[in-house]
Amino acid sequence: MSRCRREHEFYHHYDSHCICDVVKEIVKAQKEIEEDYGSGDCYSSIQQLRGAAHGPRNTTIPFLLYNQGSDKPFKGAGVFRAPMSKRKDHFFGSVESPIFRARKFSDKCCVNLELLLPVTEKCNVLMPDKHHSDNISSYFPTDDRVIDFQATGICITVDLENFTGITCLDPVTPIPADETPESRYSSDKHY
Repeated sequence: MSRCRREHEFYHHYDSHCICDVVKEIVKAQKEIEEDYGSGDCYSSIQQLRGAAHGPRNTTIPFLLYNQGSDKPFKGAGVFRAPMSKRKDHFFGSVESPIFRARKFSDKCCVNLELLLPVTEKCNVLMPDKHHSDNISSYFPTDDRVIDFQATGICITVDLENFTGITCLDPVTPIPADETPESRYSSDKHY
């Protein structure tokens, strides 16, 4: 698989078959962690996830995908349903994110991806508005650093043959969709 990699690029270009191979390796590594425990280069992220650890290990390699000829990451979008405050009624809202977690393959090169949202050190879940979300820095602000990711429960299925670039982030264990960042990070912790 090393033939797929090109060094010294902001994100790595691969042919579509290689992106399938990379994401399959990510899914395989994540499954190994699930079975055991219920920034950079994708292969080093996979090795970090698989590496020997003392105590709980991370479960997910978040990543971004790039369409051919684009320097902006692909954004997935979905709709969620949530309760309204103090009422039994519900509302529907939308989420966009360029950050994904691979769930499982549904076909040769089609994968089910869950949208992840950045969580900052102030426990803010970032959902940039549509006018500012084309800029990747809106998902990674410098004034309130990203320290984790929130699972959304929103999944999309994509054909990886439509992408030519992937950037893997360091492994994490995302905050589950039904929890809040505050439940993971108490105010007395400092980062």
